Amino acid sequence: MLYREEMKKPDGRSLTLYGRTPIRVEGEAPCPNREPLQANPHLRWHPLRGEWVAYASYRQGRTFMPPPEFNPLAPTRDPENPTELPQGEYQVAVFDNRFPSLAQAAHDPPREAVKTAPARGKCEVVVFTKDPIASLASLPLDHIELLMEVWGDRVAVLGSDKCIKYVLPFENKGVEVGVTLHHPHGQIYAYPFVPPAPARMQTEELMHYRERGRPLLEELIEGEVISGERILYAGEHAVSFVPPCARYPYEVWVAPRRAVPGFDRLEPAVRADLARALKTTLLKYDGLWQRPFPYLMAWYGAPTDGRHHPESHLHAEFYPPYRSSDRLKYLAGTELAAGMFANDALPEEKARELKNVEVLL
Repeated sequence: MLYREEMKKPDGRSLTLYGRTPIRVEGEAPCPNREPLQANPHLRWHPLRGEWVAYASYRQGRTFMPPPEFNPLAPTRDPENPTELPQGEYQVAVFDNRFPSLAQAAHDPPREAVKTAPARGKCEVVVFTKDPIASLASLPLDHIELLMEVWGDRVAVLGSDKCIKYVLPFENKGVEVGVTLHHPHGQIYAYPFVPPAPARMQTEELMHYRERGRPLLEELIEGEVISGERILYAGEHAVSFVPPCARYPYEVWVAPRRAVPGFDRLEPAVRADLARALKTTLLKYDGLWQRPFPYLMAWYGAPTDGRHHPESHLHAEFYPPYRSSDRLKYLAGTELAAGMFANDALPEEKARELKNVEVLL
């Protein structure tokens, strides 16, 4: 069972606590700054690319690598110096980002040479655990299952706003991908439109479904399981594999074997196996070079437009920044200027490296 407790911070931001047992906390929701949030991001239209760009200059002042004693994601120890979280009995916490790129109250965008609009949406921080030295890879399987239920709940809550068209849970891990806080956490962005990357996926998925009568990724996974060459984990309900079309040397996808549009539609057995696939991937990453492995993990699902999406297939894509143990994969000329990735290693080679890493769940 999933327990949830909603609280309001003094500055007006929301805090939601989750756990497997009834939530109990001490006092009100803490807040490092009691002043009302004044975030007012805006969007500017890129006419050549046909996409929105968000602007939020106040994010320059966001928290950056504080010492452990000033960790804003740890439960508050000193009421005179509050963090974002209270003391109490809960396992996962979600709160509104103090420095959002999207905000529900965004208004009055500036007039520019290109089209502008308020950057209406929401940005949330998901604190995976109260333990500041843990990692997603180190969490027990049942805690990872809980986190997946939390993601599902947040997508449902945020997606119930008719202005929100897409909700993206993700995790940045490691300074190599720009992390500013080491405490294990992720983020959720709720967009007023379907962003370019998932929009393009959705177009391809829908085209394939109309032509073949089944989800694209489901068919791809079936072929990968039969081949086995790039499979890292194959359970009864979920898989982890290096895709044959990997753009990054150590890219991995994690997904249910059968198409499910989102976390909130996962059956318990599927969610449990998906947690095993995810943890297996994370442990293989950390075991590859015997050190914490940086990555961007993004979970893609169906748009939150209220429509039926049988073509959509919930899955995670991992984008690691390394191409070898001591060399980063920089995005440069062909990737940034042309939009075409060039991979210096075959997916099969990197899959073999990861397959050879022994893990113990």
